[in-house]
Amino acid sequence: MDSDIKILRLEPILRTDKFRTPLKFGSVVVTDSTSLIVKATVENKKGEVADGWGSMPLMDKWAFPDPTVPHEKKFEAMKEIGIRTCRMLEKRACRKYGHPIDIMLEIKQEILKIAKKVEREIGLEKPMPVLGVLVSTSPIDAAIHDAFGRVNKISSYEGYGREYMSRDLSYYLGDEFRGRYISEYLRPSYSKKLPIFHLVGALDKLRKEEVDASDPKDGLPVSLEEWIERDGIFCLKVKLSGTNIDWDVARTKAVAEVAHEVLKEKGRERFFLSVDSNEMNRSPEDTLEYLRKLRRASPLAFNSLLYIEQPTERDLHRHMFSMRKVSEIKPVLADEGVTDLESFDLALKLGWSGVAVKACKWHTSSLLYISKMEHLGIPYSIQDLTCPGLALIHSASLAARSNPIKGFEYNARQYLPFAYPEIQKRHETLFKVKDGMVSTESLQSIGLGFSVEGWKP
Repeated sequence: MDSDIKILRLEPILRTDKFRTPLKFGSVVVTDSTSLIVKATVENKKGEVADGWGSMPLMDKWAFPDPTVPHEKKFEAMKEIGIRTCRMLEKRACRKYGHPIDIMLEIKQEILKIAKKVEREIGLEKPMPVLGVLVSTSPIDAAIHDAFGRVNKISSYEGYGREYMSRDLSYYLGDEFRGRYISEYLRPSYSKKLPIFHLVGALDKLRKEEVDASDPKDGLPVSLEEWIERDGIFCLKVKLSGTNIDWDVARTKAVAEVAHEVLKEKGRERFFLSVDSNEMNRSPEDTLEYLRKLRRASPLAFNSLLYIEQPTERDLHRHMFSMRKVSEIKPVLADEGVTDLESFDLALKLGWSGVAVKACKWHTSSLLYISKMEHLGIPYSIQDLTCPGLALIHSASLAARSNPIKGFEYNARQYLPFAYPEIQKRHETLFKVKDGMVSTESLQSIGLGFSVEGWKP
């Protein structure tokens, strides 16, 4: 197809930002974030050339949480995997044309080989998880998809149908999808507005009276109460300990009470919760205990709970926990446990309700997961990695073209509110929350929606 592309150049750029306040999830505390930004230059079969962009935080503490491996080594490995994949693609992928999805899937095994080589050279005490490899290379994947749209002068999301793909979904997902294309499972245009999920970290303060001299004095809210008053947020993602069920129940109850009180004053009765213990529940029984206790302690919180995210350990093959009893009570979504179509299918067999989709696990894979979940009629969410700048815009564009539960996660405004001011200015409607939502009117109708003309990271 004339729209197929070959890669001419891939330019990796690193940029570090300090968190405004520490973010605690599971047993981990994060205080800064380094993003890998990639600029891709591609050519289509018509000889037209264009640039595309991708960006993602290299969040090793999430993608490779093993505490026996030093953070510095894990980060260095992820950075090297990203940079070496850029070099490999410049040498190899530019030899032939292809659709971005085919380009990425065809080189996945080569990327995993690069990761193994990096492991040996850096001397990692444990193998780099596949999730870490995906995060490291996700900005490359995004940049190629963005460039594909730009060189063909279309929204990248328009490029996933019969007109632009030589293979239908049966090639990737099996005979059940013969004659079907990704575009059939996406919205034909961006949703005009998106609710945002506000993150309530385990260290975050809930009430105004908790704020003290140690907190930032930069004009932004500190407590949850203040955030709701300012932005009208009505979707909240609550980080749990996963190890102290009583604390988790009390925390969820307290968050629900703050949301109910403040939103009622603003004339909004409904609010919505999701909870995430970041794999710290020992088994589904812990999750069931949490749900039983929450229902007794706070019907308000329980009835507002939309879904539970990855409560148990991510290695689905090792534990083979059945989540059916949990999913009978509330939807339970696999996140870190799904890194490919095989683990996706295993999660469904084990009774998980659906999947938490993240652009950091590849835009390519996200599109395939969404297609399958839409086809099966099962729920999914759009989550992020405290994504600033272009990474946030990418996540928003994916959510605006699909049908996730309620909206999408946007917590960089809490922890990285001053990162990428030039990008925030270009996409002001996406970075400014009003009545708990953002407007997508600043998303461009070309590529993945970024406004990057003349921008230099």
